[in-house]
Amino acid sequence: MAGHSKWANIQHRKGRQDAARSKLFSKFSKEITVAAKMGDPDPDKNPRLRLAIKEAKSQSMPKDNIERAIKKATGGDADAYEEIRYEGYGPGGVAVIVETMTDNRNRTASNVRSTFAKNGGNLGETGSVGFMFDRVGQIVYPASAGDADAVMEAAINAGADDVESSEDGHVIWCAFEDVNEVSTALEATLGESESTKLVWKPQTTTELDLDGMQKLMKLIDALEDDDDVQSVTANFEASDAVMEQL
Repeated sequence: MAGHSKWANIQHRKGRQDAARSKLFSKFSKEITVAAKMGDPDPDKNPRLRLAIKEAKSQSMPKDNIERAIKKATGGDADAYEEIRYEGYGPGGVAVIVETMTDNRNRTASNVRSTFAKNGGNLGETGSVGFMFDRVGQIVYPASAGDADAVMEAAINAGADDVESSEDGHVIWCAFEDVNEVSTALEATLGESESTKLVWKPQTTTELDLDGMQKLMKLIDALEDDDDVQSVTANFEASDAVMEQL
């Protein structure tokens, strides 16, 4: 296990404020509905649904919204969504993965391609950058959960693979198929996590200067504003000085 390493700002959902909250809740609702429709509507019997609900709650999504999304799946009137992953390159040669849920494949493909082109990026074929990432479980705890040694011990006992601790908190990594078991074990020791989800973790990162970061953020923001886009991941990092200027 690694001890401390610098946390790269990999997923740029954090930090967007209330203006994006309703759009975020809409994305969570879609994921919950699809998870409930594909499996059992009981989260105790459906790991994907349980994970979706947990992440929605971590972002303060109201209980009524969550229950409504589940009922939509069981009521038989849920839209037929298709999950499609797009891959490409953003400004500065940064690798970008875009995960979508759509009821119109042609519309989504056109919108994603156009957004890349308008913002200095280039949409590639499926698999063009995916090999540069690992699909893993990410469990985040605040610094108040304990010191680095205590969190490391809890993570080892829970079956996690790696821990990154800093003054901002603790990021615990595990195999994607183990995320439910590991998060449940961690809750018994450390309490409720800030976030638990499956992510694309880059094997390497590309460092950007201020100009590069501004261009990349413009692309990511434009992609996330698309109703069909569920998440955007990019393998960038930037110095603290650059992040402060953003």
